[in-house]
Parts: sequence; C-alpha cells; structure tokens
Amino acid sequence: MKVIKEEKSQRGVSLTVASPSLTTQTLAEVLLPTGWKPGTTWPVLYLLEGCCHENTIDWTARGQADELTKDLPVIVIALEGGHAGFYSDWADGPQWESFHIKELIPYLETTYGGNGRRAIAGFSMGGLGAFAYAARHPGMFRAAASFSGLLDAGRADADYLARDRSRDLWRDEDIPKHSPTSLVAELTGIPLYVACGNGEPGPLDSPSTPKDNGEATIEEQNRRFVAAAEKAGAQVTVSLYGPGTHAWPYWTRELERALPLLAGALR
Repeated sequence: MKVIKEEKSQRGVSLTVASPSLTTQTLAEVLLPTGWKPGTTWPVLYLLEGCCHENTIDWTARGQADELTKDLPVIVIALEGGHAGFYSDWADGPQWESFHIKELIPYLETTYGGNGRRAIAGFSMGGLGAFAYAARHPGMFRAAASFSGLLDAGRADADYLARDRSRDLWRDEDIPKHSPTSLVAELTGIPLYVACGNGEPGPLDSPSTPKDNGEATIEEQNRRFVAAAEKAGAQVTVSLYGPGTHAWPYWTRELERALPLLAGALR
C-alpha cells in the first residue's frame, strides 16, 4: 500500500491511496478529535461510503459527518469501497475487504493513534459493508450501524450494481458469506442500529419527489434482517421510519440518532 497524496483538512487529512489489492486508487478521510496530538491514542469510528461513485467522500461532502462528530472524543475515518465493490474480495477483481482490514485500517490506526476500540457504520452499500465487516471479523468492531443498507443482498443486487461483472464479484456460493442476514449469528455480541425508509416521499424530501422503489426494496431487506436478528437474540435498535427515500437528509439524521449507541460502545 502506498499513500499517493495527502491533503490537510480543517479537522484532519484526506489521503489518496493505491494498493496492488485494488484496480483503482481510493480515498480515506481522517477527522481528528479536539486534543489530538501525535502519540495520543483514541477510539475510531469508521464510516463507509455507498455506491456508485469513486474518489469522493460523501460522508463529509454531503452527510455532515464532520459537524455531527466534532465534539466526540474519537477519531472518525471515512472509507470508500469503489464504484460497486461491495466491501468484498472479488472472485476475479479487486480485494476490497482484504485491503481495508489488512492494509488500510492498520496503517491509519498506527499513523493516527487508534487504540483498538472501533465502531463502524455505513449507508446503502456501506451498510452491507459495516455489518459484513463486523460479522466476518469478530471482535474487531464493538458496534455497527446501517442506514438504508443492503442487508439481505443477493444476486439481483450484484447484477444491478456490478452489471456485467456481477459474477466476477460473487460466485453463487459466495453470496451467503457476505449478506448480513446470512451472517446474523456473528452479530449477536455487539449493539446494532438499523435504519431505513419505505420509499414514499417523506418529511425531508421535496414536494415533487416521486416514490423511490429502490428504497422500498431495501426496506424489505431490512425487515428480513431485523426479523433474523431478533430471532437470533441480537441487540438491535430499529428505526424503520416509514416515509423517506434513499437520500442524504435521512442518513444524516440517522447517523445523529445512532451516534450515542456507536460512541457508547467505544468508551
């Protein structure tokens, strides 16, 4: 792994990174807490991007993550997962999970002083990533949150987002290894936060907003996940808030609502 570019921001630094594990460069944005200085150590909250863009961090550009977390005694690190990388090691392609877990996260925590206490959250594809990483790496994260996440992902999701590379992403036998609903038994030991709208225009949408069928489908996935999680005895806080589309105003609101759970797990 190599840092290609480093740019200072108001609260930290934005990094452009390259690795043989990937087929593209990627970004990481680090937000440092008040009182941070070299040699100090802090808990870390990871925020995962959704699809379908690359080389941008919407958590700060659109999601107000810097403002919402400015008073928390934690390092906040936002990561992206490619255009439709699904936070997975592809059967034939980029190795996003290995890159994040084995390369980037260790580098960032060594460089900026992570103390080993971590929580993770994400929107859309990043919601899948947050729960999949927490499930597939037991003990690594103390809490996880998903906002309009693909929590019962299957072939149709891969076909829609990865298009003609769907089977380069997941072979059929790989899907249960990455779908959070299939992994729910591995999530019973940490607090979870699940939020999603039903696709009907809601209070944070403009009056002309049409129904969002994609969010409606994702809500069905979230309901299946919640049912499986509750059956397994997981500690799940549920915010299936009814009217609301697949849009930033809702994810910003839900991050603010989830922060007490996430930050509380880092104490």
